[in-house]
Amino acid sequence: MAGDQAPLDRDEDAAARVALTWLAEPGNRAVWTMVQDIGAPATMKVLLAGRAQDASLRTGVQSRSAKGDARRLADAALRQAARLGARIVIPTDDEWPGGVDALATLEVPVPGRLNRDIRPPLCIWVRGPWPLGETLGQSVAVIGARAATGYGTHVTGEIAYGLADHEWTVVSGGAFGVDAAAHRAALAGGGRTVSVLACGVDRPYPSGNASLFEQIAETGLLISEWPPGSEPLRHRFLIRNRVIAAATRGTVIVEAAARSGAVQTMGRVLELHRKAMVVPGPVTSAMSVGCHELIRANPAVRLVTGLPQVLEEIGRIGDYTAERSRGPEHQRDHLDEESAVLLEAVPHRGAADPAELAAKAGLHLRTVLRRLSLLETLGLITRHPNGTVTLRPSRPQLAQEATT
Repeated sequence: MAGDQAPLDRDEDAAARVALTWLAEPGNRAVWTMVQDIGAPATMKVLLAGRAQDASLRTGVQSRSAKGDARRLADAALRQAARLGARIVIPTDDEWPGGVDALATLEVPVPGRLNRDIRPPLCIWVRGPWPLGETLGQSVAVIGARAATGYGTHVTGEIAYGLADHEWTVVSGGAFGVDAAAHRAALAGGGRTVSVLACGVDRPYPSGNASLFEQIAETGLLISEWPPGSEPLRHRFLIRNRVIAAATRGTVIVEAAARSGAVQTMGRVLELHRKAMVVPGPVTSAMSVGCHELIRANPAVRLVTGLPQVLEEIGRIGDYTAERSRGPEHQRDHLDEESAVLLEAVPHRGAADPAELAAKAGLHLRTVLRRLSLLETLGLITRHPNGTVTLRPSRPQLAQEATT
């Protein structure tokens, strides 16, 4: 907002922002820019007077104004929220989540309104006991397919439960499948979870997750850019996804089909330079096609296979270090090069004398004699009285021989 303007009354500012969100869908570039320049109340007056420079915005405002008075609808929404125990959060509030402000710099040179209108929220409706900014300050989004497989829900549960156990907030969209599994696992882990909705906080969608949403409202947060009573229209889910991407430290996709909202969300994550993490799946699974394409096409995407790797990606340097996957260790793994070559020369069946071993390994006889002493000390070979050498069976081999 311009620096020479008098400070706005908080309630007046909030009411104007609510009205603007009703007049134009959240993320509208023209509306957000005007609010930054002249403030929300003045922007509302300009729009209602039909003086918006953007022709499509003027048309949209005119159509919506024909359905009702924006100011009265905003007042009604605020009263309804108060009855619900919900609240409105605006950028001047202490609990405003600063991460969403990064949307102000987002530029996506792709045609279409949903790619053009990606600016920060004007306001956010919140239902739940926790401060919004603090809760999202250490958060990770876990999203994926609605038609999740057993594999997908299992991996989701392990990651989300572990994040909650490490005091990370788990953010998702409340849908069936991966989203619901992430919320439930976070609740089971005793952590906070946030559901970012594409409708009013009083009518979470899908209705089949109604009991889950009630749990989230009691111990986590339900949030939305749309006023109470707003319907979950299809395009709103795509608008909503930018908030999931911006408000969190990073996003994990567990399963996603070739064309899915989760893949679109990851596009926003990459554009915002947040941590982009994808769990691979079976190459035969249609629910992992989108995941594999993200990994293949984007160098910035990190493949993760479980909680330790997710923590390593989102934590500050040195906070978490995932152990590298490797097979069981053997004594021979730590041998010097000459000893390893000599051990390879010892026949698996039968015996050999030092001269034969020297010829086979390409080593000097004196070197062979020294290394044989080391290998014998390590219990890898047996030296017999006649001077020959045999391999000593490993423990699994000894166990097998004892049972046959």
